[in-house]
Order: sequence, then structure tokens, then C-alpha cells
Amino acid sequence: MSNEAASQLKDQAAVEIVGLTKRFGDLIAVDNVTLAVGRSEIFGLIGPNGAGKSTLIKMLTTLLPPSAGTAKVAGYDIVAEPAAVRRQIGYVPQLLSADGALTGYENMLLSARLYGVPRRERGQRINNALAHMGLADAARHVVAHYSGGMIRRLEIALSLLHRPAVLFLDEPTVGLDPSAREAVWQRILLMRTRLHRTMVITSHLMDEVEQYCDRIALIDHGRIAAIGTAAELKAGVGPNATLDDVFVRLVGGGDVEQERAYGDVRRARRALRDHG
Repeated sequence: MSNEAASQLKDQAAVEIVGLTKRFGDLIAVDNVTLAVGRSEIFGLIGPNGAGKSTLIKMLTTLLPPSAGTAKVAGYDIVAEPAAVRRQIGYVPQLLSADGALTGYENMLLSARLYGVPRRERGQRINNALAHMGLADAARHVVAHYSGGMIRRLEIALSLLHRPAVLFLDEPTVGLDPSAREAVWQRILLMRTRLHRTMVITSHLMDEVEQYCDRIALIDHGRIAAIGTAAELKAGVGPNATLDDVFVRLVGGGDVEQERAYGDVRRARRALRDHG
């Protein structure tokens, strides 16, 4: 990225992070991270388990205070203005959180009350959010009868009720079959196009990260190992490299056991794609 392009991105940044660090005793979970996420950008965070992705997101969503460094989300400081940050963000956790005993509409109504959405606006906002996620026809159905993909779309709808500027999605398609994954991603792309939302997404699925994320940061041991578009990251490894190869090269770091384990995961994923 040129200096001019980097400067423009910073001027338009929805998320600005400078030297962000989190320590737990002697453990440094996030180590001096600096990056910017542009407005309306879909930004992917990838890395092995324990790399610091979740800790980074928890600091950006004000769930954890940083040990050092600064960050702004939608222009608000995560330490000095946490309440303002929370009003500007939506968060979809990895574990399913919708109440299966309630209908989709009832889940939305409960969330609207928790977010403090004015009573006179609740009905329209709920209907609009459900429509954006393709759930208008299922609004009165009990969530326990939804498919996994429908529940994920409902949770994204829940996160949109207060009209946040930035969405944080932690493994939004985990456990979904290919068709459900595709449906969720189509709705995510629609949000970016129609609502101009910025999204920060974690995933272990290299194919969807490559296909849908504008830029990607690879995190290892709390540090940014690489950042760029999928094409830029692959070019840095070799002419025929895949994003899986980038992951192994930059995260494996000569650790034979780790590289072998990740290779097993890649082979398993290919087998699933080939044999359904």
C-alpha cells in the first residue's frame, strides 16, 4: 500500500489502533498492535487459537481494558469514551446467543429494549433488520426451529438494531454447512453495500476470508505477522501460494508439529469440499 493510500485510509478509518497491548501477568496476549480499518471495509483477522484475536476484539468492544496503547472505534476512544464506543458497535459472538424459546421477533424486541431503542421506533427497526437478513417470513417462528444459518442471520439482525457503525463478528459461519455459510456472507455483503457498515471478522476458514475480506491481518503470539489483501499476502510467499500456505509459512515458524497439524486440517477441509 502506498503512503498516500495509507494516509487516506487513516483519514477514513472506522477503527484506529496504535500500540495496543494486553498483559495478563507475565503473559502478553496482544503485543503492540497498530492497524487501521477503513470505513465500509470488511477486515479479516486470522491466526491460530490463542494468537490474541479474541483479546484484541474484547479490547475494541470495551470488554477488556488495554494495558498500553490506544484505539478509537467510530472516532471514540475505547478507554476515555467506552459508553460512546458501545453505542457505535454491534457484536456477534462465536457461541449462539439467541433465545431458542422465543420467536425471532421476540428476540429482537428484547434486544431493542436492552439497547434502549425508543418505543415508537422499535417495530420499524425490528422489521427492517429482519428484512435485511431475509428473516421477515420467519419472524413469528420459534428460534428453536430455525436452521443454524437462520440463527446466525438473526444474531446479525440483533446486532444492527441500534444502527452501529462497526460490527465485530467472531466466527460468524462456524458450524454451518456450505449453503448456510453462503447465505450468511451474502447478507454481510448486502450490509456493506446498502448500510455502509464496517466489519471486523475472525475466521479459521481461509476460503471465505480470501473471498470476502477486503484486507486481512494474520496474528501470531499477539503480534501482527502480516497485513494486506489476500493477493498481497500470497504474493509475499510465492507465485502459486494459497492463503493456507501463507498461514503455515508465517505462523508455523519452523514448528514442525504445528505445521503438520495445520496440514491435517487443510486436508480434512479439502476432503469435505470434495465429498460433501
